[in-house]
Amino acid sequence: MLITREVDYAVRVLRVLADESTVSVREICKKEDISMSIAYKITRKMEKAGIIQSYRGTNGGYALKKSLDEISLYDVIEVVDKEMLITECLQHSYDCSRNPESAPCKVHQEFCRLQKLLTDEIKNRPLSAIF
Repeated sequence: MLITREVDYAVRVLRVLADESTVSVREICKKEDISMSIAYKITRKMEKAGIIQSYRGTNGGYALKKSLDEISLYDVIEVVDKEMLITECLQHSYDCSRNPESAPCKVHQEFCRLQKLLTDEIKNRPLSAIF
């Protein structure tokens, strides 16, 4: 459940944009070996979230709207997938018979602890530290 292929592609799109001012989707796809359909899907999501900006015209394309210091991997995950959980039992709607309120499951508690560590780590590490 961790990091999906779409999140990986979104990070790779940002990597291309980090190196240049404005880049066409075609060029992004060529540099990162991503299909046009998935690239457009990802760029629309990131543009809507205010991470990147689109430019129309013959020299159009996409550019970063925020600094890489302001964008974390968590931000990308939240835009692309909405939530990153290490196991399905951490979903709010998941009903586990082994985790009643009267006798909480110790495995679930450990997964919660690990989830918090992972979430805190990816929230606090900007993409500028990765690229």
